[in-house]
Amino acid sequence: MSKQKLLDRVRNETRVRNYSLRTEQAYTLWIKRFVLFHNKTHPANLGPDDVKNFLTHLAVKGNVSASTQNQALNAIVFLYRNVLGTEPGKFDDFIRAKPGRQLPVVLTRQEVERLLGCLNRRSRLMAGIIYGSGMRLMECLRLRIKDIDFQYRTITVRDGKGHRDRVTMLPQRFIRPLEMHLQKVRIQHEQDLAEGAGSVFLPYALERKYPGADREWSWQYVFPADNLSKDPKTGLLRRHHLSESVLQKAIHQAVRKAAISKPASCHSLRHSFATHLLESGYDIRTVQELLGHSNLRTTMIYTHVLNQGALAVRSPADLTQPDANR
Repeated sequence: MSKQKLLDRVRNETRVRNYSLRTEQAYTLWIKRFVLFHNKTHPANLGPDDVKNFLTHLAVKGNVSASTQNQALNAIVFLYRNVLGTEPGKFDDFIRAKPGRQLPVVLTRQEVERLLGCLNRRSRLMAGIIYGSGMRLMECLRLRIKDIDFQYRTITVRDGKGHRDRVTMLPQRFIRPLEMHLQKVRIQHEQDLAEGAGSVFLPYALERKYPGADREWSWQYVFPADNLSKDPKTGLLRRHHLSESVLQKAIHQAVRKAAISKPASCHSLRHSFATHLLESGYDIRTVQELLGHSNLRTTMIYTHVLNQGALAVRSPADLTQPDANR
């Protein structure tokens, strides 16, 4: 079996399981690297020691992070279990990349306002919703019209990280700008329909279950792309959601324009959301639910940027009274 056929089988298996396009691309890349590392030997002819050597190489020679090594491990296990229909064997003794402990970059409320003030209307709306709801960047971009409830002021995040749905708040401040934005999006959608387009990707084979639903207004993206493009899975010409690079570049430029010295990104707005809620006295489990964390320990990291730890200790330089004669 050729390598190309093997990768095609990997793609098919990820699509059958409704994995995201990003996961599909990541898995095929790691499996390709795994095959090339072993001089194009088919994985069916490789054993646990070969898997161990590859993962060890990533940590020792490749100097990858722990999360990157885990992604490679998941891809290889997926290959053997779901594509080749066998177990990869035991290889627990490979050298693991050391996980680092990095505190999140958090902006102050004043820095958030300066940042938002340096963005154009659409980018400001997206950034404001991320900061006001705690969503991840891709969760914001994948929002559909039906997921916005203006009456209850809620946003339903569908199929978030870990394939879990959750509900978060729709910030009152951005309701009117969002309504104005959706008016323009609807005009654009109606123009697409008039030109024979107007279709959007539907998850979990809903397009077969509900024919024509892909052209309904409720299923359209809240932040659609400026141009039509080919669906990478079906080849159909559709209007996808906006590329993540649009907001990433806008935030990068706004950080410099606002003279913010922190290495802030789109994800910093999510970090700031959690930290500012905890500062305001909200329960950490409530924040956990809003963020969609499965483990409370993940949310606990935001307590390190509050008035705890080093920030709660007064420096000895501040405790010493200066000599008035010097």
